[in-house]
Amino acid sequence: MKKITSLGILTLLIASYSSAQTTQGTPVNELNEVKYINSITSAELKAHLTIVASDAMEGRDTGSEGQKKAGRYLIEQYKKEAIPFPIGADSYYQKVPAAFMNQDSGENLPDSANIWAFIEGSEKPNEIVVVSAHYDHVGIKNGQVYNGADDDGSGTVSLLEIAQAFELAKKEGHGPKRSILILHMTGEEHGLYGSSYYSQNPLFPIANTVADVNIDMIGRRDEAHKDSNNYVYLIGSDYLSTDLFNICEEVNSKFTQLKLDYKYNDRNDPNRFYYRSDHYNFAKFGIPVVFLFNGVHADYHKATDEVDKIEFDALTKRAQLGFSIAWELANRDARIVVDKDGK
Repeated sequence: MKKITSLGILTLLIASYSSAQTTQGTPVNELNEVKYINSITSAELKAHLTIVASDAMEGRDTGSEGQKKAGRYLIEQYKKEAIPFPIGADSYYQKVPAAFMNQDSGENLPDSANIWAFIEGSEKPNEIVVVSAHYDHVGIKNGQVYNGADDDGSGTVSLLEIAQAFELAKKEGHGPKRSILILHMTGEEHGLYGSSYYSQNPLFPIANTVADVNIDMIGRRDEAHKDSNNYVYLIGSDYLSTDLFNICEEVNSKFTQLKLDYKYNDRNDPNRFYYRSDHYNFAKFGIPVVFLFNGVHADYHKATDEVDKIEFDALTKRAQLGFSIAWELANRDARIVVDKDGK
């Protein structure tokens, strides 16, 4: 056996440290991130969506038995992955009272609930990154079940996969520094009621909420991108925080290489999508938000929004982008800065 001198030991230690920091020039933390990004798969998204957007869920109208059944399925998945409900809560449900939802609309909606899951941060657990999507749809009309595979089954199942990826990272010792709050919102289709209720009755202080990454319709393509589904609309990322805009650009460039389309980010856009999904109820309180969206297609709010029309390659890449944005928000050294007024 060859004798190793003190200098030799030092050399080996330095080499070992360098090897631990990079593999073929790629930082290990980045390699870890790629591993967790790739844990979000088309096969798992399809398996979940086939259930969430099935006729058995009766179109998931707010407060309906079908929506409750979908909610129970989501909770089963979190239990299966050993992902708990948040600290300070007594279950996976945040009840949203009928009185709250009907105070302005008079629609006679029943009680409903947001569903939440939680991955506690390792270093800054009191700072919260929210990842959201609504799990309601519009129910049954004229005997037809409106399954809402894209709206917003696609976002709903993306949250399951994103939560699973963060939990896998945590189990392997690479969990997020900040906490991740997964929020499945109710009542979005009737007036953003679930997110409005949460933002007014937050489990964690609004001041501790770093950002909201909101996912609503990411499984299809629109007419403007009929030749390629390798895109996503980003809305709101630069309204309150330059840091958030830069993060979205950087992680996409590094990992997913989607075309980031900012058409609907224009404050003068007549569609006003910025105001039409759950992120807006966070932005109203000065929380930076980004909304991932594929645009409107011919099956929007029709009974034909079915699973067999979902483009799972596009859904997967967009869900992976959502994860990557949340990962960076949760793991960067400094909390992102709010440097704009949102107007």
